[in-house]
Amino acid sequence: MLSEVPCLKGQEWGDIHLTAEILIVDDDPVQRRLLKANVEREGHRAYLAENGRQGLEVLKAREGTIRAVVLDLMMPEMDGIAFLDMLAVMHIDVPVIVQTGQGSIATVVSAMRSGAFDFIVKPVSPERLAAALGNALKQTRTDNGARPVRTRRGGTVSFTDIATASPDMLRVIDLAKRASQSSIPVMIEGESGVGKEMVARAIQSASDRADRPFVTVNCGAIPENLVESILFGHEKGSFTGATEKRPGKFMEADGGTLFLDEVGDLPLDVQVKLLRAVQLGEIETVGSARASRVNVRLISATNKDLIEEVKAGRFREDLYYRLNVFPITIPALRRRKEDIPNLARVFLQRFASEQRVATPMTIGTETMALLTAYDWPGNIRQLENAVFRAVVSARSPELSLLDFPQVLAEMPSFHTSEPRPELGEMHLKLVESLSMPVEPEKVSEPMRQDIILGVDDAGEVRRLADVEEDLIRFALKFYDGQMSRVARRLGIGRSTLYRKLKDYGIDPDNPVRSVA
Repeated sequence: MLSEVPCLKGQEWGDIHLTAEILIVDDDPVQRRLLKANVEREGHRAYLAENGRQGLEVLKAREGTIRAVVLDLMMPEMDGIAFLDMLAVMHIDVPVIVQTGQGSIATVVSAMRSGAFDFIVKPVSPERLAAALGNALKQTRTDNGARPVRTRRGGTVSFTDIATASPDMLRVIDLAKRASQSSIPVMIEGESGVGKEMVARAIQSASDRADRPFVTVNCGAIPENLVESILFGHEKGSFTGATEKRPGKFMEADGGTLFLDEVGDLPLDVQVKLLRAVQLGEIETVGSARASRVNVRLISATNKDLIEEVKAGRFREDLYYRLNVFPITIPALRRRKEDIPNLARVFLQRFASEQRVATPMTIGTETMALLTAYDWPGNIRQLENAVFRAVVSARSPELSLLDFPQVLAEMPSFHTSEPRPELGEMHLKLVESLSMPVEPEKVSEPMRQDIILGVDDAGEVRRLADVEEDLIRFALKFYDGQMSRVARRLGIGRSTLYRKLKDYGIDPDNPVRSVA
């Protein structure tokens, strides 16, 4: 069953007005209708297919016009993984968003290895699907030569700068947007590296204090004897070494926002003065006999459980309730793995631009699977640093497993996927059924008749190693010896490809098997 949804409206990317054609492949008619409605709501045109085979037929019929695919993984006749494998074999390059159930990260990793662009967790919210489609269509636009948008690293940050498609993070952004409409004290909770400061900056940028100062203080990084002076300022001669008068962070943030990062690390005596500042809007400068009025919007952040800190007597209960008026909890990256592919690509674009890399850079499918499988204990900051290091030390325009040695070292159980030599015969059958001609000049001699033979001259099934060797030779000739592309299309790492070339004695410059 194939059907088309008429376009209701367009979607704008910057100054480009675009209506995209989206293919939805799902065997569940209810799910197809829901996805169709969501795609239509975003102003795109939808084509529907009940299984992978029908999906390939749509791609053939709409050759070059489908801009993204939403794919279910569990389907009869041809499942999602087989569909992805066939896209690689048939050289159809279109971003695929796979659907998965909760707790199926192994399936997700398998899909990423097969070339999936992104994944969404069922039940799929309209916001999550819209975000995933937006990212996929941006990728298509970048592939077509458009200039990628560079994410700002510091200073002003808007909510649109927060790269996420996770339902949990979308709820965080919704809460943060509500908080930005008033001066209510906000407490942002979450592990180190999840992006607490970025959310705080976005709140400031969306508030009526957007053009006023945004001052940050890392309470855990200040020596205990200097915390009071740095926060509230000091008079000249108020203590040894105070050779001049200095304003504190509260005065610097007057009229704007003060962001207290790791507020749970503040000493108890400083917490008393902070409580007064929150309650009365007054601060006492060290060495001064009078209080000063300040107009500051407070946003606090912590990676600690402050309730436990209160019970242990390390944090004042009255201050806790003054700061925790509007709590926002940011989930750890391991709890929203659907953000990893998009974040990795955003960081790759940014750092490649900053490093003035001449050739466009990509992340290999096996590498993206590794990044998705890893739990990232340091969260977004760790992922960002890992991509930065990979860009600087990259051996080729496509980042491979070897460009992430620290991640790979922490995942000894992560193995590269094995090639799928049976796809040669699958390719032949589907090419015949779909009437898709194969270019004969791109097929090596032993594969001339049947692409890759499944049986030998005696009519027996050929050895797996022989079929694998022919597939590698075919891929090398088809892609003119471009090793990164060959490895990506075969679904293996480059190191694995080089090892197999050595095992089979294949010359990458002359891959055609010699005929005795």
